[in-house]
This record gives sequence, C-alpha cells and structure tokens, in this order.
Amino acid sequence: MTPARVPPEPSEVIGRLPTDAGLRRQLAAAARSRGRTASVAAEIVEIEAELADIDVKSVDLTAARRRVAEATGETERLKERVATLRGDARARRAVDADEEAALDELESAAAELSAAQTEAIAAEQALERARAEAARARDERRRRLRLRDRLRNRRRDARRELAASVYPEFREALAVVPGGDPDAAGDDPGAYDGDPIAASLAAVRVAALDGAVELRGEAARAVEASKRNARALLRASPVRVRGESLASVGAGRSDGH
Repeated sequence: MTPARVPPEPSEVIGRLPTDAGLRRQLAAAARSRGRTASVAAEIVEIEAELADIDVKSVDLTAARRRVAEATGETERLKERVATLRGDARARRAVDADEEAALDELESAAAELSAAQTEAIAAEQALERARAEAARARDERRRRLRLRDRLRNRRRDARRELAASVYPEFREALAVVPGGDPDAAGDDPGAYDGDPIAASLAAVRVAALDGAVELRGEAARAVEASKRNARALLRASPVRVRGESLASVGAGRSDGH
C-alpha cells in the first residue's frame, strides 16, 4: 500500500525565497496557510484512500509454467516407460517366460505415472490460478494508473482554485513589494509576466506563515535595497537573510552585523 501524500507545509513552499515552486503553487500555499481548502479536497482524500488500499501482488508465471513443463515432461517419460514394460510383459507371457519381475516393474512404473499425472493436473490448475491473479494484478495496475491521473488532475484543480482565491490580494500586494507591478498580474497566475522575485514576495505578504521567512540572493537584495521594514513589508515575523534577522529598517541586521 502507498500512503496518502501529505501536502507540503506552506512554509516549505514559500518559507525560503527564492523558491523553485511556480507562482500558482506559491499562491495555493499562501491560501492554505490562511486555512482555505479547495472544493475538491474531499475528493482528493477519497482518491488517496482508494490508492492506499490497492495492493498489487507480484505473480510469478514463469515458475508456474516451469512446473507445468516439468510435470508434463515427466508424465510423457513415464507413459513411454509403462508402454515399454507392458510390451515386455506381453512378450514374456507369449513365450511362457517368467513375467513376475516385469509385472512388478510395470506396476511400480504405473504408480509413478499416476502420481505424475496428478502432479501435472495440479500444476495446470496452479498455472490457471496464477494467470487469473496476473490478470487481476494487471487490472489493479490499470486502476491505479487511472486513479493517479485523476489525483494529479484534482490536485491541479485544487491549486488553481486556491491560487485564484487569493489572486486579488496578490495583485494588491504587488503594489507594495519591491519590483512589483499590479499591471503585470493579468487575470490569473498563468498570465503573470512580471518579476518572479516580486511575485514570491507578494505571495509571502498575502500568506499567514507561522515560522520565519528566509531570504537569499535576489530576494534578500530586493528587500534590503527597498529600505523598507522587512516584517511590515512581508507581514512575517521574523524575516531572516542567510540565517540572520533583518533590521526593521534598511539593510542592517538585528545582530549588529
């Protein structure tokens, strides 16, 4: 069974900037940080539960086929042996020779043949069961693939819905953050054509993150160059640059460095 995937914490998506996440994923994380859920959330849980219940077992048809082949080969060999011994017994009877030893050997070979035929039947039945299990496993794998496709689609729907729910606030935040341009927002995240760092800063501003926000590289330089109060700008407490807290004003840091 595959356990249901837990969505990443919002801070894992936008708690460190720059981020590798796309804008829609960032805004969805911001919406989740504010307690919002998508209308397809219950369906996602159901699909994940159904996926977790699928247990596709490995079926070894090769071993089952080998058993049938070996049992069939042994049966044919013993059939030939019984036929030979039966002919030998008839020949001895025809010339009034002692056939007791030949009959004993024939009886023993016939018993072996009967056991081999029983094994061959059991092997064929086992192969049929294995084929049925393999067919069921194929069906389950196909069902799992369909569910995974459906889950991907629903998660994408959820991200789009959540991102759209905070997009007006994101557009407003673009007017506040360094390098932001509300006119670049367009109608949805797919239409945004502005600065990606500004977009990430705006996403953090509309979020309600519990932990610290860490700024690195371009994100850190943009905030420091703005000479703005970092906490007020991002509405996050604390804000850190490379592990150090930003001062409330300018590029200085609270530890004096």
